[in-house]
Amino acid sequence: MNPYSYYPGYIQQQTEYYIPYDYELYTQQQEQEEFERQQSQSLGGFERRIRNLERQNQQQAREIARLNQIVERHTFRLNRLNQRLRVVENRLNIPFASQDGF
Repeated sequence: MNPYSYYPGYIQQQTEYYIPYDYELYTQQQEQEEFERQQSQSLGGFERRIRNLERQNQQQAREIARLNQIVERHTFRLNRLNQRLRVVENRLNIPFASQDGF
C-alpha cells in the first residue's frame, strides 16, 4: 500500500500560489475610488453651500422681521396722526370727503 497514493476517484487539485494580475480590474478600482473621492468633495462643497444658504436665509428672515416691526410702528404712527388730523379738522369745521381716502 502506497501512503502517497490518492483514493480512487480523487482528483488532485493544484493550488496556485501566484494569482495573475488583472490590470483592467485595478484601473476600474482606481477610477471608482477617484469617482468616490470627487463625489465626496463635491458633496462637501454642496453641504458647505447649503450651510451658507441656510445662514443667509436666517439673516434675511431676521431682517424681514425687523423691517416688519418698523412698518408696523410707522403704520401705528400714521393712523394716530390721521386721528389727530380728524380731530383738528372737526374743530375747524373742515368738511370730510370720502375721496380723501380715509
